[in-house]
Amino acid sequence: MQKTDARQVSPNLNDAKLHFLDYWRVIRVRFGIVLLSFLLVVATAAVVTYFMPKKYQSTALVELRPEASDIQPFSHQTGDNPGLDPRFAPTQIEIIQRQKVLYPVIEKLDLIHRWAKEGNPLSYEGTYWKLRSMLTLKPVRNTELLDVTATSTDAKEAAELANAVVQAYQDLRLNERKQLGSESIGALDTNLDEKREKVNDIEKKLIEIRRQNPQLRDYTLPNSMATEDPRKVQLDAKQAEVDKYQTQVAALTTQLDKVEHLKGEELMRALNTLDIPDTNVQKLLPQYQDAVTSLAAMLRSGLGQGHPKVASLRATIATVSQQLTDQVDSIKHSLAIKLDVAKKTLESVKAQLADLREEQRKASESGVDYYTLQQDYQNAKRVLLEAEQRKQQIQVDKAMPTRPVLIRAQAEQATVPSSPKVWLNLTLGALVGLIVGIGLAFFIEYLDTSVKTMNDVETLLGVPVLSIVPKDIRLLHKQPTDVPDAEAYRILRTNIEFNRKSADANTLSMVSGGPGEGKSTTLCNLAYICSQGGYSVLIVDADLRRPTQHKFFDINNSVGLTNYLTTNVTLEEVILPTGIENLSILPSGILPADAVGILNSQRMSDMIAELKTRYDIVFFDSPPILGVSDGAVLASEVDQSIIVVQHRRYPRAMLQRVKQAVINVGGTVLGVVLNNVDLRHDPNYSYYTSYYEYYAPGRDKPAARTGTALATAGASNGAAGHKQKAGSRRGDY
Repeated sequence: MQKTDARQVSPNLNDAKLHFLDYWRVIRVRFGIVLLSFLLVVATAAVVTYFMPKKYQSTALVELRPEASDIQPFSHQTGDNPGLDPRFAPTQIEIIQRQKVLYPVIEKLDLIHRWAKEGNPLSYEGTYWKLRSMLTLKPVRNTELLDVTATSTDAKEAAELANAVVQAYQDLRLNERKQLGSESIGALDTNLDEKREKVNDIEKKLIEIRRQNPQLRDYTLPNSMATEDPRKVQLDAKQAEVDKYQTQVAALTTQLDKVEHLKGEELMRALNTLDIPDTNVQKLLPQYQDAVTSLAAMLRSGLGQGHPKVASLRATIATVSQQLTDQVDSIKHSLAIKLDVAKKTLESVKAQLADLREEQRKASESGVDYYTLQQDYQNAKRVLLEAEQRKQQIQVDKAMPTRPVLIRAQAEQATVPSSPKVWLNLTLGALVGLIVGIGLAFFIEYLDTSVKTMNDVETLLGVPVLSIVPKDIRLLHKQPTDVPDAEAYRILRTNIEFNRKSADANTLSMVSGGPGEGKSTTLCNLAYICSQGGYSVLIVDADLRRPTQHKFFDINNSVGLTNYLTTNVTLEEVILPTGIENLSILPSGILPADAVGILNSQRMSDMIAELKTRYDIVFFDSPPILGVSDGAVLASEVDQSIIVVQHRRYPRAMLQRVKQAVINVGGTVLGVVLNNVDLRHDPNYSYYTSYYEYYAPGRDKPAARTGTALATAGASNGAAGHKQKAGSRRGDY
């Protein structure tokens, strides 16, 4: 069927596209909220920006010159300042923001009275914190420069503050440097006097000890000869001699050990690597190797062991081998003798070294006090020299006209305010407004439990959606022939025929949960479409609360259903022509006091049975089924009921209650009409209304239709054929 075929199209889209379309649909549906939120936030940002006070910024640039104490001599940093302490700049920034710098600025510019409120001067502390909040200090990366920025509502004041702060900081650093230099020189003078006195005392003691011990040598006192101690020279020479013989013994021991462990031809080959060159071995070894090689060659050539050449060669090998063995033994004996001599010499030299050391020890013990005092004298002289150099450096630094802080750029009065930033605020406002609007749209969509899709209906009720009716559909019988709006009702007519339980179920009521869902308009247009298909159709306006069908056809409502049910008038007297072929109407008549009692009567049941035999289809327009009980009474009397649901109006729970109300009275729900769908905001329904492009005004109908239009045309022709075959006015609607 049409409806089933249509639903089978959407799964062809991939999931990602469906999700994107869902998000875009929400934004389109809630575009008004998005736009309103956007405009409100942007307007708020504009108003706030307009009323924000204008602030001006002025920046002074200073160069921070670290003192010697700020340099790290063993720092491993790299860059423009490899030895600069990385904490120097942050430390100076904190100093600039403290009272020692800002209090002089407050006094110089008289900020206490300048910033007085209503004649009440501020406190020093309050002025200090206000001034500090107006300052921004930022170091220039990879340099010793620092930006000092002051912000104020007065451009002139901002420049004055920035310049005053950097000047106060420069004065502070300069005063501290001068004060530190004066204090350092005074302390060094006192310290130097003490150190000179100490050096003189030690020098006097050394001279006195030398007079008492002439054999002691002094290489530190003035006028001493710069000659080396002879005992130390002898000791060093004897130690070098011991080291030489120890090396010789070690080498001979290694050679002898290797010779003892190697045997035969292997030993002969290793003599050269052991640094034991022997001319006899070097001469005999090649002869021995050549004889062995020749013997092997003779044996491989087939000569026997008893052959004269083989025997002669074996004798030669034996002779040479014995000569080599004797020579090696001679070498071993020679090495042993050399090692013994070297060991004895080493012992002798060691004994001499020990005697010299003993003499040195005794001499040292006798002059230990002297040499200790001599070491103290050297240390005192070094400390005195360093102190004198430090004093000279401080004096030079103090005399130099240098400044620890250089003002590289004075702050100038700004001509353009730094804040508020109008375009930035408006851009941020637009961005925030867009985010708020979209977020609010999705939040409202999340809270919205109304019926939005066919799946909502079919999942909740378990009945098919018979048709999708677009928004702003007008009365078809007042429109030109074959307008696109009519196709939605042709689909509805076709689906009713395919879904009704039997051919005799030709009495249908249109019900809805609440007023304003388009139930009466849907019924009127559906009846018109059925009559255009050649069926005999009757509209019964059973909405005795707010009847509207007579207004659609411009018919007098003075006589109608209520007259028939309460008096003895006949149907012919109350059923009126509409001026449309095959379409009649039974208006509501004068509104009664008890609508439920009239409808829930035997005469009403008899009338419905009579109308079933007279007309192919009878439509009953009923009031909202949840508002009053009239709709439930009609649902129990007719064969089947169609629920009209307005798109995106009432919650899903209400739709369930409508169906339950019909079932509770014994009625049958044929299906649902999803009414008033805004196709511009809900593109998911465009497939179900694709017939619009085939029925544009002034365009001929195509000979062959596809999709929905083709199915509708076929269903209509089929219904007309049933009617002609039956030859009656009922049953084959």
